[in-house]
This record gives sequence, C-alpha cells and structure tokens, in this order.
Amino acid sequence: MTNALTMGSRGEKRRGAAAAARRRARSARPPWDEPPTKLGQTAKGLTLGGTLAVILVPLWIIVLTSFSTPGAVNRAGGLVIWPDGLTTETYRQMLSDSTVVRALMVSLGVTVVGTVVSMIISVLCAYGLSRSRSFGHRFILMLLIVTMFVSGGLIPSFLVVTELGGYGQWWSLILPSAVSVFNILVLRAFYQDTSSELIDAARMDGAGEWRILWSVVLPTSRAVTAVTALFYGVGYWNSFFNVMLYMPTDSEKWPLQYVLLTYVNRGIGLPGSVNAGFGSTHAQTAPLSLQMAVVVLTLVPLVIVYPFVQKHLRAGVLTGAIKG
Repeated sequence: MTNALTMGSRGEKRRGAAAAARRRARSARPPWDEPPTKLGQTAKGLTLGGTLAVILVPLWIIVLTSFSTPGAVNRAGGLVIWPDGLTTETYRQMLSDSTVVRALMVSLGVTVVGTVVSMIISVLCAYGLSRSRSFGHRFILMLLIVTMFVSGGLIPSFLVVTELGGYGQWWSLILPSAVSVFNILVLRAFYQDTSSELIDAARMDGAGEWRILWSVVLPTSRAVTAVTALFYGVGYWNSFFNVMLYMPTDSEKWPLQYVLLTYVNRGIGLPGSVNAGFGSTHAQTAPLSLQMAVVVLTLVPLVIVYPFVQKHLRAGVLTGAIKG
C-alpha cells in the first residue's frame, strides 16, 4: 500500500513537472510562434481584405472608366464604378496618336538604358566598398553617406547639368539620377556577407576581382540585385521631374509620365500632337476616359514585368530581415 502511494505521488510529481515545463516552454516561446486565436485570425482576414480592397477598387474604377463610353461617364458624373456601355474606342484613339506612342517609346528607352547604367555603377561601387583592402574605401564611403544628408540643392544641380550641355539632351533624363546611395549601401552589405571561403577558393584558382564579382558575388546576391534593378526601373519609369527641368518645351522627348501630367493634371492638349486634346473627335469621347486610359497605359509595363521578378523581390526583401 505504501509503495502504491509512493508511486502515485511520484507520478503526480512527474506530471506536475511536465506541466510546469510546458508552461515554461510556452512562456519562453515568442508571440509569433503561438497558435493564432479565432479573434486574431478574424482580425488578420479583415485587415488583409481591407488592404486588398484599397488597392483593387481604385484600379477597377480606373480601368472601367477608361473602357466606358462618353454617355456612361456622363451618367456616372465622373468615374464609373459599374459597367455601363463599354468600348475600346478610347484606346484606339489614344494609340493612334503619335505623341502618346512616341512618349511610350521614350519611357521604355529611358527606363532600360537608365536601369542598366545605374546597376553597373551601383554594383561596381558597392563591390569596391565591400572589399576592406580597396584603396580609400572608408573615405569614399563617408563621402557617399554625407550626400544622403547634405545636398547642393536643385539650382546647383540644374547649373551643373546645363553647363555640361545637358539641357535638352537625352542623358539629362538619366545621369542626374543614375546613382542612389541607399541602393549602393544595401548592395555593399550583401556583398560583405558573401562567403569568404568562396572568394578565397576563387583566388586560389587564379580568379581576379572581375571574375570574382561576376562568377561568385553576383550569383550569390541574385535576389538583392534583382530588387535593386526593380527599384531603379520603377524610378525611371515614373520619373518626370527631370523633363520639367531640362526639356520642358521639346515635346518629342517627353516620356509617358510627363504626357500624363500634361493632359491629366493640366487638362490641355499636347504640343505637336496630330489631334488636339487627343483628337479632333475630342467632343465624341469623354476626356476623363482618355485620362484614365493613359493611366492604365503607364501601369501595363510594370504589371508585365512584376511576375518575372516577384520571387527575387520577396527573397531580397526578406533576406537579412529575420535572424536565426
């Protein structure tokens, strides 16, 4: 009887110790490892649904308005929320206008060339600064960081570009904004984390710095390189301020974003356009639908490119954000 009581008390102690260990494990576990509650799941679903609605509803209205007839736009009193008399006449008129097509080609060219130039400069600069034995890398790094907080200002930049003959030239749309110090610092941080064993092995095989950069560093930093290129590309595609500074009167060199600004924001026709206000048929087509069609046209290239860089974007953003 005594043995049974002793064994029972020992079993209760073991169960109590196990329960205490489980409580300690739960208390030591971070909050994000805890199983979600029903209230938490509901709150997450509502938050995600609201965020998705904030993104998709304006996009739906813009696309729908661009495909709407003048009568539908007039009946809606502006932006169209529900389909009513859809047509592709707006896009036909817009794409038949030489100014819009030329502006689209200019935007594509500036984006592609600018992204390539910016990536070459940023990658070379970041790799040089990531090598502790490179000449003057600390001094150059400090100079770059200072430019993030201290700038010469808009007027000195304008004077430098114009004195170099950049007013009205294509390169004035690219070189003044070709380098982002923030992107260089991000690339440098990733290049510093490249396995030193891989670099040492490449050097033992006789590889030089160019070969190490091309065959070792870039392949192991593919995600951050893709994200940086995406940031540069989106920046060039959405840029219009340099056009306002360096070629405000040369409509043949206007990119699509500046065409959008001119027509949507100012509500005026385009200089050099075959059709005033996108056409002598301006009275037959709702101006608002034309404006929304230009907006949609500016979104299409980004929508096409994004699926190809999505996995690299996700990896590049999350890499280094979570330790352990």
